[in-house]
Amino acid sequence: MNYMLLIYENEANWATMSPEEQGKIFGEYMTFTESIRASGHYVSGNPLDATSTATTVRVRDGKTLATDGPFAETREQLGGYYLIQAADLDEAIAIAARIPAARGGSIEIRPIAPMPSAE
Repeated sequence: MNYMLLIYENEANWATMSPEEQGKIFGEYMTFTESIRASGHYVSGNPLDATSTATTVRVRDGKTLATDGPFAETREQLGGYYLIQAADLDEAIAIAARIPAARGGSIEIRPIAPMPSAE
């Protein structure tokens, strides 16, 4: 089964880190990513740019409204994701617990729902 691992953390914390601290965490992500590639769990993954680059789109009364920024203000922001293959939720939890952001933020696990057939 495929699971989306959504990585949430306070992006303001990144700005307070030294380049060495940022490099250490980046290295941890690279090690984690290589380990789930080697184990066959990795499908895809990417970091997201800062929330200051986000645009939120809504359609109301047939009109498209685009606003700067994320939809909701929260203490943690969506910073990236991994799409993985896992046998079950327990295995997905074990993988998510190894993501570096799990230590200070949170990882939301969502099963990927199959798309209904158009036929």
